[in-house]
Amino acid sequence: MALESWEKHWETISPYFEYGDEVRKIMYTTNVIESLNRQYRKVTKNKTSFPNDDALLKILYLATIDATKRWTARYRNWSKVLNELSIFFKEKITKYVYNS
Repeated sequence: MALESWEKHWETISPYFEYGDEVRKIMYTTNVIESLNRQYRKVTKNKTSFPNDDALLKILYLATIDATKRWTARYRNWSKVLNELSIFFKEKITKYVYNS
């Protein structure tokens, strides 16, 4: 079944293999996403309902701001990753690095 799925979606999957090991590792690492989802669950678990959608969005926004304050660790080998990404996305990476 796995092989059949790969063959069926090869056009979507194959570009992933154009990147080096370091970039692929970042792509499939989900720890940051899982951590953010844990923060969202933490701030919403005791609430049975919200008065409106804006109230929910506000609490999730504030949880996101709080979580991003702790995202200070730099990825090991980031310079290698950035160099490789600049080959694939030269204009976007250059704009990001020099304008941020």
